[in-house]
Amino acid sequence: MKRVLLMLALLAGTFSMVQAQRYAVIDSHYILEHMPEYQTAQKKLDAIAKQWQQEIQAKLQHANQLYQQYNAEKVMLTDTLRKKRQDEIMNMEKDARDLQQQRFGYQGDLFKEREELIKPIQDRIYAAVQKLAAQNMYDFVLDKAGGITVFYADPKLDKSDEVLKILGIKN
Repeated sequence: MKRVLLMLALLAGTFSMVQAQRYAVIDSHYILEHMPEYQTAQKKLDAIAKQWQQEIQAKLQHANQLYQQYNAEKVMLTDTLRKKRQDEIMNMEKDARDLQQQRFGYQGDLFKEREELIKPIQDRIYAAVQKLAAQNMYDFVLDKAGGITVFYADPKLDKSDEVLKILGIKN
């Protein structure tokens, strides 16, 4: 009987702890769409990306024109001239690919522009969420925009150090 009462007491304690935690859900995509400064920044990013894409396309088209010209004339060219033209075309294509990587690659120019324009807006949203969480005493704020992710968690609930202790990494 004592065991049953103890189990019920533990269960009731666990249930009351779960009830004490407060959660909120936000949609950051919805919030961003309603921020005029985000719309302006996104339009600027789209214009920059379009300009850079046109620049890359122009380089690739020029390389394609040289290739077509080379194909038309290669019968009349010496081996040395053929090799020189092939190298020139390959270098132009490589330059275009390198430019594309520089502009659109991981941590490329577009990434840096996006960070410069969008990050301050995201920081404002994050600060607002923190303020909301503090005012309403939310333990977690989840973002449903890209699947549920933890947007804010009360630091006192973070048990990472305890996990590190269990793993023997931290004392």
